[in-house]
Amino acid sequence: MDDNASVDSGFGSANSSTSSLPLVSLTAAHLKHLNKQLESMDPVNILRFCMVLFPNLYQTTAFGLTGLATIDMLSKIQQESPASQAVDLIFLDTLYHFQETYELVERVKARYQNVRLHVFKPNGVDTVGEFEDTYGEKLYDMSADLYDWIAKVEPQQRAYSELNVAAVLTGRRRSQGGQRGDIDVIEVDEERGIVKINPLVNWSFQQVKAYIEDNKVPYNTLLDRGYKSVGDWHSTSPVGEGEDERAGRWKGQDKTECGIHSKKSRYTQLLEGMAEQRVSQA
Repeated sequence: MDDNASVDSGFGSANSSTSSLPLVSLTAAHLKHLNKQLESMDPVNILRFCMVLFPNLYQTTAFGLTGLATIDMLSKIQQESPASQAVDLIFLDTLYHFQETYELVERVKARYQNVRLHVFKPNGVDTVGEFEDTYGEKLYDMSADLYDWIAKVEPQQRAYSELNVAAVLTGRRRSQGGQRGDIDVIEVDEERGIVKINPLVNWSFQQVKAYIEDNKVPYNTLLDRGYKSVGDWHSTSPVGEGEDERAGRWKGQDKTECGIHSKKSRYTQLLEGMAEQRVSQA
């Protein structure tokens, strides 16, 4: 069902192809009402609300500042209310993250021992060497869409399926600009069959950074070198004075998202279909 169909029908639902998932259904009017109420709530209360409302709730994170602030908030909520739903983390390890990012992951695991981390890598490979033996060197330059599918989109879909994900917390904020400029607190992603929740949607970069500093949250040391948004090393660069927060991602390219938050392209749909055909023939 496409976005227009969900609006026309008056319903939004989140349920992956895994039949065992509890169904999450919201009418368009109910979704609008929820977003209106949540708009004025602070992130901690948004998280508390969503931990009660949504089953099978996870947080997807690449350990950016917003995600780290969310991790800290969730950890504190779970300490205060041990009986509350645990929210595990999903990290898509493309194998091309900065070394500083991998070091940060270990520091986060040591600091937040009550938070469980699930790591998903490109299917069938564990190292850059194995990836390049299979797909060739610099696939990210040769075919960016194919790289995104193999390194990010397919692992994400596999994570959602294996973990029976019904809803995910993201680190997206309106102040990041681009396609994120008008997102709601709660969105229904019909293509992926999940609900997406953006608990810090109203915060600025300065607010997030202040939270990190005030609560002594571990963060990526690349931040101190001008990197405001960190992804793979081959597509991330420092941000200049006065530039948009995500200006360092895919600099010089007509691209602002890697495919895990944007609508599926025809190419992605083709790759997905080919993958499903291989599985059915195995």
